[in-house]
Amino acid sequence: MKTEKVTNHIVNWLKEYATNAKMEGFVVGVSGGIDSAVTSSLCAKTGLRTLCVEMPIHQAESQVSRGVEHIKQLKKRFANVTDVRVDLTNVFEEFKKQVPQSGNYTNLDLALANTRARLRMTNLYYFAGLHRYLVAGTGNKVEDFGVGFYTKYGDGGVDLSPIADLMKSEVYEIGRILEVPKSILQAAPTDGLFGDSRTDEDQIGASYDELEWAMKMKELDKQSNDFLGREKVVFEIYNRLNKANKHKMNPIPVCEIPPHLKD
Repeated sequence: MKTEKVTNHIVNWLKEYATNAKMEGFVVGVSGGIDSAVTSSLCAKTGLRTLCVEMPIHQAESQVSRGVEHIKQLKKRFANVTDVRVDLTNVFEEFKKQVPQSGNYTNLDLALANTRARLRMTNLYYFAGLHRYLVAGTGNKVEDFGVGFYTKYGDGGVDLSPIADLMKSEVYEIGRILEVPKSILQAAPTDGLFGDSRTDEDQIGASYDELEWAMKMKELDKQSNDFLGREKVVFEIYNRLNKANKHKMNPIPVCEIPPHLKD
């Protein structure tokens, strides 16, 4: 990949999109992870106003400190970058008090994890509305269009997606030339939605390098029977998640009414 040229292309695309939309800048949720660090850095490089928003909800200290470190160095390098911290922990806890949690709810943990992401989306759009900013998405290609590893109307609720055509490995590559802090470049990817130390790989069952390989094999029309051992396992994980999460990747289904029923 021609990393510098790709970086400049994304920056120009962001600036042109915002200008055509007559918007003033961007708002980005900063988590302490590589995707949000790269996205906020790309937005900053446009020269347009870029608001970095921290939104902890029972967040691990390591995630918080990485996010703070990134924002601090970004503000030092770019005069157009500002930040705000909104601790949503109490909002989340109050929500939990208002909804049923007792009973045999097998998906309770997942439902609450997705609620965290949707609270953050609501917060980002609040600031976007205040300042006439665009909400910049932080999803990469293998997450958004491969395994669908994001929350529908949570971190998937955005105005534009600057890194969604980049594999995770390519995001890291751009992160290095954008001077993303080493603490972020070296940290294990995590969505931070469960309040514990589980990583993305723990949840998915495969690393991003493995998933990128599986995505490429799928594009080559390979089948599960073409592989053995770990490759077969990874390919089947990818296929299962890709199929299960199509509802996130495809447009919302519309019930089209036959013309003869409207006449």
